[in-house]
Amino acid sequence: MNYRHAFHAGNHADVLKHVVLLALCDALVAKPAPLFALDTHAGRGLYRLSGASAQRTGEADDGIGRLIAETPRDPLLRRYLDAVAACRKAHGADAYPGSPWLLAHALREADRIACCETQPEEAKALAASLAGDRRVRVHPGDGYAAVRAMLPPRDGATRLGRGLVLVDPPYETQLAEFDDALGAIREGLRRFPQGVFALWYPIKLRRTLMPFQRRAADLPGKSVLLAELMVRPDDSPLRMNGSGMLVVNPPWQLDAALAPALASLAAALGERGAGSRFHWLRTPS
Repeated sequence: MNYRHAFHAGNHADVLKHVVLLALCDALVAKPAPLFALDTHAGRGLYRLSGASAQRTGEADDGIGRLIAETPRDPLLRRYLDAVAACRKAHGADAYPGSPWLLAHALREADRIACCETQPEEAKALAASLAGDRRVRVHPGDGYAAVRAMLPPRDGATRLGRGLVLVDPPYETQLAEFDDALGAIREGLRRFPQGVFALWYPIKLRRTLMPFQRRAADLPGKSVLLAELMVRPDDSPLRMNGSGMLVVNPPWQLDAALAPALASLAAALGERGAGSRFHWLRTPS
């Protein structure tokens, strides 16, 4: 696997993913019971936007850079920007938080976090970025296998009844990645049916996602929601025109909270033809 997220850190896809991730975390911690979070494709946890990789693509300039310049008023976007600011206060003005850092930032002392990363160099950097946080365990290995190994979650002898699983694969195998991701989520739901499962996915050509969406609608969750951000029309196979989050068992009113945030993101980050979309594959009962 050759993918390095450092080239793409802070781009429009990261902005969407991390806004949704924080919204999920905040909804879950609103209840007092401790919870478990699993990040199956964690990366290194902390990125430098002044580094050679990020500078080579310049993608962060059209993502987090543009959003900061817009100073949005939406509360979820302010929540996200506050988290980025906290990361930069701790790690420097060029820092950008990956999902493990955001999980550690958003969750509580009693919560537990497991982060998986297959690339040894990235896993080592991840462990260093979260060193000293006793809530977090870094596992250098396959995140899909971790779904089977770590669910249902436990904290020692205590079984945790609530949790969040973030699946954020690199899609190096393109559409074939959906087979592995949906298979892992299906297995996770069998083991941990009350868990919240979130899968990030890229959007190039809309029609290529139809098989994925049909299969996602059959997942054994109580409800299944798609939340998408398009920064340009979804009619080119040559570039990523947007991305989405599939959320199984979303917290109550997640869609209502996210709708104005994603509309604001489309206005701030998008070109002509940009927009946002919500679609229930299975509505809450």
